Amino acid sequence: MVPVLPVVSAGAQHHAIEQAHVPAQVFAMGDGRGDGRWSDGELPVHPVSLEAFDIDATSVTNDDFARFVAATGYRTEAEVFGYSAVFHLAFTGTREDVLGRPPQTPWWLGVRGADWRHPGGPGSDVTRLGDHPVVHVSWNDAAAYCRWARRLLPTEAQWEAASRGGLDGARYPWGDELGGRDGEPGWRVNIWQGVFPTENTVEDGFLTSAPVRTFEPNSYGLWQTVGNVWEWCADVWAEDTYAIDQQRGTVHEPAGPTARSEDAVRVMRGGSYLCHDSYCNRYRNAARSSNTPDSSMGNVGFRTVASR
Repeated sequence: MVPVLPVVSAGAQHHAIEQAHVPAQVFAMGDGRGDGRWSDGELPVHPVSLEAFDIDATSVTNDDFARFVAATGYRTEAEVFGYSAVFHLAFTGTREDVLGRPPQTPWWLGVRGADWRHPGGPGSDVTRLGDHPVVHVSWNDAAAYCRWARRLLPTEAQWEAASRGGLDGARYPWGDELGGRDGEPGWRVNIWQGVFPTENTVEDGFLTSAPVRTFEPNSYGLWQTVGNVWEWCADVWAEDTYAIDQQRGTVHEPAGPTARSEDAVRVMRGGSYLCHDSYCNRYRNAARSSNTPDSSMGNVGFRTVASR
């Protein structure tokens, strides 16, 4: 289901996020470090060329999304459906608010009343989270924001080039090592520390999301492309996208497979505050994941690129 976006005047459109410029380039797209899972489709590494583009320096925040909602009256799919997925340690509500939990991932709760305004459930709000990334937004919700703002979701090729910050082949936006600058102790990314999913030692300072300008930006000026929250991309998901692209040589501006229906599964990039090596090391430049376009949860947001 694609929500209908209310008609608003052009003067109401306002996208105030600082822009980072990504220069035209050819880069090696994919996992050249052997970190990914075969089912994530991060191989083969293949050359991709892109024209220069501008991208949001940060994820879209709660404050940014609130301006969109105030201008349009838009209701997210989580609000329409009446529930969304909340990590169990972030849940704020009563037992009656829990609608269920998937047997394969019991750390996720289906929570009545969870949405972008209530990220932990009906007992939470975003009053003090204006500079945190908006979450509980589906791909369809992100696309609706883009239509209002006259922006686009990035292709996953654009997303990966922007996240790499010019460090071709690097594991992370700052290089190959997870620790602090120049090998010093410390954290440069918001992910899980401890024993997943029961104990987070919060060594990086955050149980769930962090403000979008936490840690340091990469060399292009982008903040927290890995960790913190997953980010929706424009592309339709397929495991064999890279294998098909490699057969074409250097691919210019790849946009992924063609969507055959409105329900086509979409790409997510960057990992989140729940990533941990024991089950998910997707807080990397090359990491890929996916979900249905109407899905929402407490660790997925988005950023946008300028339309041409």
